Amino acid sequence: MKNRIFFKLLAVFVIVIAATAAIFDVMLGSAWETSLRTEIERNLIEKTLLFAHRVETDRAHTLVEIAAQESLAAGARATIIDASGKVLADSESNPATMENHATRKEFIAALAGQTGTNERRSATLGVPFLYVAAPVSGGAVRLAYPLSDVEAVQAQVRRRLLFGSSIAFLLALVIAAAASVWSSRRLQRIVDVAARIEQGDLRARVEDGPLDEIGRVAAAIDKTAGQVERSFAAVRSSQRQLETLLNSMQDAVIAVSSSGLVQWANQSMDRLAPQRARLNAPVVETIRDPDFLAAVKAATISKQVKTTRATSIVYGRAFDVTAAPLPDGGAVAVLRDLTETERVEKTRRDFIANVSHELRTPLTSIQGYSETLLDSSDNSDHNREFLEIIRKNAARMSRLTEDLLTLARVESGETRFDTEPVPPLEILHDAEESFREIARGQGVELQIMDWLSTNLPNGTPAPGSIESLPPVRADREALHQVFSNLIDNAMKYGRSGGRIVLGARPAPRGIEFGVEFYVQDFGAGIASEHLPRLFERFYRVDKARSRESGGTGLGLAIAKHIMLAHGGSIRAESELNHGSTFLFTLPTAALV
Repeated sequence: MKNRIFFKLLAVFVIVIAATAAIFDVMLGSAWETSLRTEIERNLIEKTLLFAHRVETDRAHTLVEIAAQESLAAGARATIIDASGKVLADSESNPATMENHATRKEFIAALAGQTGTNERRSATLGVPFLYVAAPVSGGAVRLAYPLSDVEAVQAQVRRRLLFGSSIAFLLALVIAAAASVWSSRRLQRIVDVAARIEQGDLRARVEDGPLDEIGRVAAAIDKTAGQVERSFAAVRSSQRQLETLLNSMQDAVIAVSSSGLVQWANQSMDRLAPQRARLNAPVVETIRDPDFLAAVKAATISKQVKTTRATSIVYGRAFDVTAAPLPDGGAVAVLRDLTETERVEKTRRDFIANVSHELRTPLTSIQGYSETLLDSSDNSDHNREFLEIIRKNAARMSRLTEDLLTLARVESGETRFDTEPVPPLEILHDAEESFREIARGQGVELQIMDWLSTNLPNGTPAPGSIESLPPVRADREALHQVFSNLIDNAMKYGRSGGRIVLGARPAPRGIEFGVEFYVQDFGAGIASEHLPRLFERFYRVDKARSRESGGTGLGLAIAKHIMLAHGGSIRAESELNHGSTFLFTLPTAALV
């Protein structure tokens, strides 16, 4: 690094020195030379004019003497010619041997009455001369000044400039070496600190003193390292908290990368797996359950939460698996042990079924004996009132045990539904025929209405009719029970509306997802806070009214579990003083 910095600094200094020398030589040298030549030319013109004046006025000396004296005084060669260009006198040569000067530029100007100047190199001496000629009577005079002295001075200046540049180069060499050593040491400290930070030593600092560019870089690195150290400490703290939280969970948690490798697992997963989860190992080596692996893969690919039930992770135990996608790819899966819950639930269902079954016989007996006593003619009005109360409550308990037994069988899967393709219109006609007279007896009109003519809370679907809906796969008896519960509730709580509407339409997400049936009344409606709990066991909106009407509070719960067993769903929509609508969806026969 030091050598690279040294050569870079040296190259910069050399370029600066060379550029400075070239600028001095081109600009200052040229300016100085031009100024010197101008001064020489001006002095020579003055001396030439004095030479011409003497030739005009001096009658005491010959032309040869005048030329010799003026040459010595001016320090230049003196020449006198006549109007034809013939040399009459010359300070350095014999006029008789000299050629005609009429064609020389300076003499041409002088013979024309002007002061002429010219600069050319002498063919005999090889030295450049400055020639200045002035007119005189019958001819002209000329002084020739050699410019070799100017070239010598200029060469000397250039030598001194080169000498100065050499000295500057040597100084630059020393300065570049010192600067490169100093800078390279500072930069090397920065590189060393950066390497330590890269290796994980976040406490490393440069601590460079000067506030130049390198110092600011070092300060920025120190500041960044401090921020990274604080951020990393916060991340580590959050990670430890998260690990503690996840390890304290009873549910097993495992994170899987997009390539199917284990990234992390909590202690519950380590205890659950036959062998501890190995990081960066394929997840199939830890858990071989196909349902679990399929859920993790589906969550990774679709970027959506997937749930499933796994039964082969540990023999004799069942797990609810929820796999959610991770932001950087892969998925995290949570395994909740359902074994104990299912055991307790099964025990509860068995208990309810057994109790309901055991209660059926005594309740039937009580109801039968009470009816027998009521039929006898020797009862007083007071006794008949008590017997009627006994019969009524026995009948209610009998219905309750029957509903409990039905619900337990549906929940446990004991009840097997004989499903078959059934047209929606046929289902609605069966329900309408079965309950028409009952509804009419209570002053309620029961009717089937095409969805094009209804105004349900969800709005009007696409044009069509009930006849155009595809068949659904369902058990007729089970659907009859569902409609029985819904219509019975509509007659109890929506009787004030005067009518009940039955209908069917495409499911909200489209006909390809199923057919949605509905039972709509126009009574008082249900408050919104009750809607989420309507399908819970024994939940009643109006408890007193429900007991008076003989309701058990299990009808909607039974309807819900029948729909779940069919692969469908059920829900309720209502608004106070605008009636209620109960809707359930069944898959079409093509989807099953």
